[in-house]
Amino acid sequence: MRRVILGFVIAAMLCLGFVGESLATTVKEYAVIINLAGRQRMLTQKMSKEMFLVANGVEVANNREALKKTIALFDTTLKGLIKGDKALGIPATIGKGELRQMGKVEGLWAEFKTLADSVVSGGSVPVAKVAELNLPLLKNMNTAVRLYEKAAKKEVSMAAGAVINLAGKQRMLTQKMSKELLLVALGHNVDENKINLKKSGSLFDRTLKGLKSGDEDLGLPATTDAAINAQLDTVSGLWKEFKPLVDKVSDIDSGSPAKADIEKMAKLNLPLLKEMNKAVKMYEKAQ
Repeated sequence: MRRVILGFVIAAMLCLGFVGESLATTVKEYAVIINLAGRQRMLTQKMSKEMFLVANGVEVANNREALKKTIALFDTTLKGLIKGDKALGIPATIGKGELRQMGKVEGLWAEFKTLADSVVSGGSVPVAKVAELNLPLLKNMNTAVRLYEKAAKKEVSMAAGAVINLAGKQRMLTQKMSKELLLVALGHNVDENKINLKKSGSLFDRTLKGLKSGDEDLGLPATTDAAINAQLDTVSGLWKEFKPLVDKVSDIDSGSPAKADIEKMAKLNLPLLKEMNKAVKMYEKAQ
């Protein structure tokens, strides 16, 4: 009888060990998590940009529809990061620190989503309120990304988390620069947003160079993968078109952006975002 009981105990322990192992997040899963959590940062800025394009009267119907899709993607991904989502390829978050932080993001998102939904429904854009609320949402989502990155390094010795994080941050900067340009055009805290635009452009430029050639201060090793380097060259080509616009509008002595400047930004920002996103996915799949 004692042998039978002992057998059950051993079987139970093995079972528990197997379950515990199955719950462990893998390197591949962490790569996807850091990518998608990082993409959430970009979506906060993309939604803001889309609302400010509406406020500037640029392709209003198209930007309301684009905003609707961006809201849905942010919402689905947020739920997936917290509870897990097989379609997205991510397990549920189990770390206490990460869950606490994602709870903060949920609270901020509820308020921001209400504003965005009202614009989708045809309401006017509360420029000052969107400008006020988007940054706490962005900053808290960024904190979550860094927590996921640290967990990946601690739990599975994933060294490339920082690279995926910073490459992913480049996507956000394409939209943040666009948002800041539009805030200048709308006359909202003009000097402050010119300064912010200049800083965003400088950070994008430095990080792009760091991804290719390495940057010790940013914690970036040089990229040695030929395919990724080729993709970064594609991004660099698009950045050469976008950067002069950033430099022009961020000049503290320049006036409000001309309509042609706004239209040029609206045309160029999405290809830059799309190609940077391809690079991030390549870094993710390399894990």
